[in-house]
Amino acid sequence: MAYSDRAFGNAGALPRDSAGDAGWSDFARSQRVKTQRLAEHDAVFYEGDPADRVYELIEGAVMLFKLLPDGRRQVVEVVAPNALFGIVAGKLYDCNAETLTPSVVRILDRRELEGSAQFQGHVAACLREQIERLHDHAVLLGRKSAFERVASFLMRFVPSRGQPGCHGPTGEKDEQVIELTMTRQEIADYLGLTIETVSRVISDLKRRGLVAIEKQDRIRLTDVCGICRLTGTH
Repeated sequence: MAYSDRAFGNAGALPRDSAGDAGWSDFARSQRVKTQRLAEHDAVFYEGDPADRVYELIEGAVMLFKLLPDGRRQVVEVVAPNALFGIVAGKLYDCNAETLTPSVVRILDRRELEGSAQFQGHVAACLREQIERLHDHAVLLGRKSAFERVASFLMRFVPSRGQPGCHGPTGEKDEQVIELTMTRQEIADYLGLTIETVSRVISDLKRRGLVAIEKQDRIRLTDVCGICRLTGTH
């Protein structure tokens, strides 16, 4: 099952220079760049490994997370297609990277990227997009309630809704079916909650008539505006 790019993708992405993108595309498809196919829950790299590579996700989804000494896990980001990851300031990776679904990644040599002004422009644009997503995640973890966190997570799967300029539903039914490829535990680790709290919030949303559980990984949002109002954003 492919991971939806709508969930953690390019919402709010900044425009990029078309000439720079053309140069990047040529480089990414050259023989200097390796492509690797990974299965679900394969490790891409571990925290503390030498950070001599940068990765570009082509297909699938990758979870970046940190482990605390007592075994607790905090998911810091979920990478969607066309994003770079594994970019660090130091010489070692500062987190772990693991696929959530079968994925395809490009493996880029860090020294080659750092030695090219053209490629640095592309990397900088990707980092600006990443900073915007991390700002939203910081607000979610630092200030939002459990209901607001789960509602915000669900709204990320609904394209063009809950964003600036959203005009609301376009039809009679304000519904959206979403597919989750993260387990309840992975969602909890992303939202900074316990799995019991995530399950309780989803059950409450179901009781209110805002969601319907069709399968374990398939949820129907029966009132998108109602979910949006619970995000704490509007």
